[in-house]
Amino acid sequence: MQDKYSPPEKTAFRLENATTANVPVLIAVPHGGRDYPAALRDAMRDPAFTMKRIEDRHIDLIGERVAAQTGAPLLVARTPRAMIDLNRAESDVDWGMVTGPKPDLNRVSRHGHRAHSGLGLIPRRLQGLGDIWRRPMEAGEIEARLETVHRPYHAALGDALLSIRQRWGAALLLDLHSMPPLRSSGSWAPAKYVIGDRFGASSDAALPAAAFAYFAREGVPVAHNRPYAGGYVLERHGAPARGLHAIQLEVDRSLYLDEALDAPGAGCDSLVERLAGLVRALASAVAECAGERGPRREAAE
Repeated sequence: MQDKYSPPEKTAFRLENATTANVPVLIAVPHGGRDYPAALRDAMRDPAFTMKRIEDRHIDLIGERVAAQTGAPLLVARTPRAMIDLNRAESDVDWGMVTGPKPDLNRVSRHGHRAHSGLGLIPRRLQGLGDIWRRPMEAGEIEARLETVHRPYHAALGDALLSIRQRWGAALLLDLHSMPPLRSSGSWAPAKYVIGDRFGASSDAALPAAAFAYFAREGVPVAHNRPYAGGYVLERHGAPARGLHAIQLEVDRSLYLDEALDAPGAGCDSLVERLAGLVRALASAVAECAGERGPRREAAE
């Protein structure tokens, strides 16, 4: 896609309040990055279309405001998903888009199902566009992006969760995403939020239950694991038996964007208030999971 890999023009991500958490809930936003190096834009067939479609459009702004209201730690990717998808495993590569020597495909194929759909570690195709890139890329470029973006992000995320657990006795990762509006199915109103916990594998059942109870009080339709159960982030960092819980939250973009689903809209303030309430409810549930000892009581207050 370019002759030589260009690292992100700014730091690949921003981490705040990891060691001074007011609540045991870490908000992470892996798909909100918008810092596009010029070489990356030049390699795209249609940059404007790609950037709008592939991002979780402006959900980073929501995450930042929720963290500010609640005192939650915050991890926000600046590097765009088009460069490398932080919610994909290192092995989830469509090697058909890569030139030069390739690894033993039998060894790296375990996570390849996302790549086959065009949205692997390096996204290749988008519906309505086809191929994103003008030309293939070199295998060494993938390694460079892993080394400068993907691995540091996940190392920082893992360390932050351990720090929160050390302080509170348990930690919850709230992996924040946004989704296109879902279609109605039969007589049911389409969900405005989808809670994913990898079908119970990434979190104690009490935590998604607390989220469902909160949204029920708010009177909004919510779905569980369908169509989004969570990806590599939850698989890697969710370890409920060790007090490390992870859930994914998908938010309907029409709740906070304009009619074109492009720019922040009138619903931003109300969404921030609702998600801040969710974080507080989840903090109480995490405190229950951890036990009511020492400073962990503060999360329930």
